[in-house]
Amino acid sequence: MDSTEQNRLWDKDTASRYDTPGTGMFAAEVLGPTVDRLATLAGGGRALEFAIGTGRVAVPLAERGVPVAGIELSTAMLEELRTKVGPDEIPVVPGDMATARVPGEFALVYLVFNTISNLLTQQEQVACFRNAARHLSPGGCFVIELWVPELRRLPPGTPATVGISESEYILLDTYDVLRQQVVSHHFHFSADSGDRQAQLHRTPHRYIWPAELDLMAQLAGFTLESRHADWTGAEFTADSPSHVSVYRLGDSAS
Repeated sequence: MDSTEQNRLWDKDTASRYDTPGTGMFAAEVLGPTVDRLATLAGGGRALEFAIGTGRVAVPLAERGVPVAGIELSTAMLEELRTKVGPDEIPVVPGDMATARVPGEFALVYLVFNTISNLLTQQEQVACFRNAARHLSPGGCFVIELWVPELRRLPPGTPATVGISESEYILLDTYDVLRQQVVSHHFHFSADSGDRQAQLHRTPHRYIWPAELDLMAQLAGFTLESRHADWTGAEFTADSPSHVSVYRLGDSAS
């Protein structure tokens, strides 16, 4: 996805509504374990976040004393981050997480909340792994949080699943199983609107099976170290809707 399309999808209006302090992915029970796990994996070294966004994870991680840098393609999301911290606190390189380069080496590179699926081709996703490897010191970690494709919920002839259905928000995912493409349709309903008109925001993705993700990692010189169902370390099973996978870089990564 080029920078023009990315900035259209993640525009100023979307960036201004992205943060939901205390709720959703910003809830303490979600964000706390995420930051705890990443701080442990950083081991006192530097951390780099691909697609840093508004700093949901990076800001509290930096507050824990971990030196954090980032890469971000959306100008609007980066501007929102800059309302919280300056470039001296969290330096960010504008660009694509599959190709952009941040100076120096890192102990940890991380990519959270399904964001690797924003890269819409297998080639770009493999390039993302290789870019992570270029940034890491030997033995460093690349951590990915990603959902498991929900094809078991998709009967033949049914092109969509309902992911979330709430009074003010509905998530509908439409699938192209031939090309491993998903379009997420986000319907937001205003709480104070009498006619309940909805705002629609669409985001395209390329879904990745865990085994395919592991092969991408292998091509870039990584080995799977652990996979859990969430950031607290719950067991990953066939019924887990998502996973947190930790990949360790070998001494002679490509």
